[in-house]
Amino acid sequence: MAEHDDEVMVDGDDMSPIDSMREMIEYIARALASNPDAVSVTEEDDGERIFLHLSVDDQDKGKVIGRDGRVAQSMRSLLRVAAVKADTRVSLEID
Repeated sequence: MAEHDDEVMVDGDDMSPIDSMREMIEYIARALASNPDAVSVTEEDDGERIFLHLSVDDQDKGKVIGRDGRVAQSMRSLLRVAAVKADTRVSLEID
């Protein structure tokens, strides 16, 4: 089992920081959503900032945003930490 965990870690190291951030947001959103197949995260780079667009089924928007936007703010906080580590600027938009 430990060998498999090491393989996953190695695969994660091969990803770009943005790919890693995109996967993190997608993972969190899929875990919250009733319809995880409708979750998608796309990226857009305007030169100075990268925008991650999270798209979920209409019935899941409330779950992903959370009461008073707490879940969305938590995801943005995690992104901020990852972005500082990668020396980039990232914004999360929920569509």
